[in-house]
Amino acid sequence: MSKEKKTALSNGVMLNAYPDSIGVKLSDAIEMLQKKEFKDVFSLFYILPTFFNSDLDRGFSIIDYNINKKLVSEEDLKTLNKLNIALKFDIVLNHLSVASPQFKDLLKHGENSKFKDFFINWNEFWKDNGEVNDDDIVIPKEEFLNKLFMRKSGLPILKVPFPNGTEKPYWNTFYQEIKYNKITEQDIIEIIPQLSENAELVCNKINSAILKNENLSTINFEELDEYKEDVLLLVARKATYLGQMDVNAKSKLVWVFYEETLKKLSDYGCSILRLDAFAYLHKEVGKSNFFNKPGTWIYLDKIKKIALKNNLTLLPEIHAEYGLHLHDEVAKEGYRIYDFFLPGLMIHTIEKKNNKAIIKWINEIITKNYQTVNMLGCHDGIPVLDLKGKIIDGIYNKGLLEDYEIEDIMNTIINRGGRVKNLFDAEGNKISYYQVNATFFSALGEDEQKLLLARAIQLFMPGIPQIWYLDLFAGKNNYAAANRGGTGSHKEINRTNLSKDDIEIGLKKKIVLNQLKLIRIRNTSKAFLGKITINKSKENHLDIIWNNKNDFAHLTANIETLEFSINYSEKDTIKKIKFQKN
Repeated sequence: MSKEKKTALSNGVMLNAYPDSIGVKLSDAIEMLQKKEFKDVFSLFYILPTFFNSDLDRGFSIIDYNINKKLVSEEDLKTLNKLNIALKFDIVLNHLSVASPQFKDLLKHGENSKFKDFFINWNEFWKDNGEVNDDDIVIPKEEFLNKLFMRKSGLPILKVPFPNGTEKPYWNTFYQEIKYNKITEQDIIEIIPQLSENAELVCNKINSAILKNENLSTINFEELDEYKEDVLLLVARKATYLGQMDVNAKSKLVWVFYEETLKKLSDYGCSILRLDAFAYLHKEVGKSNFFNKPGTWIYLDKIKKIALKNNLTLLPEIHAEYGLHLHDEVAKEGYRIYDFFLPGLMIHTIEKKNNKAIIKWINEIITKNYQTVNMLGCHDGIPVLDLKGKIIDGIYNKGLLEDYEIEDIMNTIINRGGRVKNLFDAEGNKISYYQVNATFFSALGEDEQKLLLARAIQLFMPGIPQIWYLDLFAGKNNYAAANRGGTGSHKEINRTNLSKDDIEIGLKKKIVLNQLKLIRIRNTSKAFLGKITINKSKENHLDIIWNNKNDFAHLTANIETLEFSINYSEKDTIKKIKFQKN
C-alpha cells in the first residue's frame, strides 16, 4: 500500500456512492473527481456493491464478485489508483443471491449438488427442534422462536422449487421477491393433461388472480379442486424468484469462497472491506442468531486472518442498541467500527441546540481510542435503534439518548417526509423501530446552514468521515422513488441518481462549494493526524481543536444561531473562514 493510501486510512475523507449515482456509470463519477472543484477533496471512495453482479436490494444481493461491466471497467480502477484514491468495498458475508452460481447449482442438482450444504435448509436446521406445519415448514419450539432476531415480518425463509417438483424452505434473513408469471393453456396441457378440456378456465382463474395480486391458494377451483395442488405447483415452477439466501458458515466451501473473494477484492484495489451483515452469519439452535457468542467471534477471527493475507482493513457493520455495548466489544478486538450513532446525535444536537449528548460520545471515542468511520447520510436509513439503552440481566444500560429523545428525532424526520423501517417478531408484530429513511438535508428541514454546520462537526469528529454523494449536493427526499413500491422502496427516498447536468448546476451553489471547502481542509490538514481536544463551552456551543506539532484546526460553533468559524494552519500561514446564516 502506498504512503498516500496509508495516510488516507487515518486522515482522509471518503466519498460514498453507487457506481451509477453520478451520471450513468463509474467513469462519470471519476470524471467529477477530476474536476478542479474536487482537487484534494477525497482520499477514499466507498463504492457500493452494484460494482459487482447483483440482482436485489440495490446491490446487496450478490450474484458473484466479478466486475459489473455495465457500470465499471478495468480502466476506472486504474484511473482511481492514479488519483491516489483508496477503495472501500463490501463483502456480504451472510448471504448470496438465488441467482448465484452456487444456489443455481443447488436448484439444478438438488441432493446431488456440490453446494448442497452451502446454504441453510430451514427444515434440516430445525429438525427435532420444532413441529412441521401444513405447509411442510418446521415451526421452531416457542422457546427458540421467541429468541430469534427478525429483520422482516414472518419466518426468515423462502420456499424454492426443486427439479423433482418439491418446494424446500431455505433461510432468508433479508429481502426476497417472488413474481408469479402468467401460465398458458399449453402449460396445463403438457404438465396436467387431465385438465386439457378445462385448460382455458383454469388459466383464466390463475392469471386473473396474478393480475389482481391475490393469494393464489384462496382460488376456488370448484369441481376441479382435486387438481388445485398440481396447478399451484405449476405456477410456482414458472415463478421468478429473487432472494438473499443465507449461507451456511459451517460449510468448508463457504470459507473457500471467502478466501477467493477477499483475494479478488484486494486485486481490485480494495483497502477497507466492510463486513455487511456479519453478525447474522453464525447460527445455532437456541440463540438469537444475531451476534451469537462465541460463534461470531470465531468467524470474525477467521475472516481477519484471510484479510491480513490480502492487506485489507476490516470494518464490521453492526446495528445494535448502544446499551448492548457491542460496538465496544468489536473495537476492543482491534477492529475499526462504524459510527452509526452520529447521524441521530447530530440531528438531536442541532434541533435541540444542545451539545451534551454529542460531547459525551466524542469523549468516549477519545477515551477508548475507537477507530471509526462516521457519516451523516448513507445508502441506508438514519439509524435510531442504535441510540437506545438496553436491559441486560435485569440491569438497564443507558443509551446515548433517552427513549423520548429518540422518539422526538423520529417524529421530526417523519414530519419532514421520512419513512420508518421497523423490526418484527416471528408472527409479524412490530417489536421495535430500526431506522428512518430520508436524505440528511430533508431531515434537517432542508436548511442549508444546518447542513453546513452538521458537515463541519462531522469533519471535526474522530475517525474517517464518509460523505454520501447526495448530501454533498443537498439532495431532497425523492418521494416518487419511495412510492414506487417493491422491495426496499423506502430506501430510494435517499438514492436519487445525479446527472452530469445536476453536478454542473450543483457546483454553482454555495452549499456545495462550501462543503467542498470544508472537506478539503479535513482531507489535507496534518492537524487531523494529531490530537483532538474538546474545549469547555456553553451547552449551545461547540469548541473543538486538533493539534499536530505546528499544524492545527479549530472549530467554534454556536449551535443556536448556526454560525461557526474555522481557524486553521496551512503552509505556515493561519487562515480563518466564517459561515453565517443568511
